[in-house]
Amino acid sequence: MTSLASPMSHNLVCHPRTPSRSIDAIDVQVESAANGILALTFELQGDLATLRIPEERPRRRADELWRHTCFEAFLMVGDGPGYREYNLSPSGEWAAYAFRGYRQAGTATGESAPVIRVHRNAQRLALETEIPLKLPPAYRSIQLGLSAVVEAVDDGLSYWALRHPPGKPDFHHVDAFALQLDRS
Repeated sequence: MTSLASPMSHNLVCHPRTPSRSIDAIDVQVESAANGILALTFELQGDLATLRIPEERPRRRADELWRHTCFEAFLMVGDGPGYREYNLSPSGEWAAYAFRGYRQAGTATGESAPVIRVHRNAQRLALETEIPLKLPPAYRSIQLGLSAVVEAVDDGLSYWALRHPPGKPDFHHVDAFALQLDRS
């Protein structure tokens, strides 16, 4: 178990059914500030010229970002069953969803826009984000699932996560919530 205040780096693993020749690695740096902000830095390394990376757009909420290259964070307080999903696009667009249980949509009310900063060169794409957390005062731990969907020009979509459940890619599955952050 990891303290929420301790920075950590984790590697995402490509789903075996969706290999990618263009990506060398995707790492995520996880850090949280005491003021209720979850800070994440996703770093994709590979041949970016062979990937479809959304161009910068005005910062706004947008749906279906997962259909193209985007990074995702799933957050469950305690043992759930409710959780939140955050989609973060290199375009600067974002989305937040609330679920009552496994893929049971709820309502996302009053979500604040996350901060998104993107840095890019020929071999590296880094997306830094700060997600405001609305946590109950008595929470003890957070289960975190980190993932990425990457669109390649020739290979289609590849799916990356801390851990994949058996079967097809499924970031919503409880087994994908592979990181526990304990309250510091």
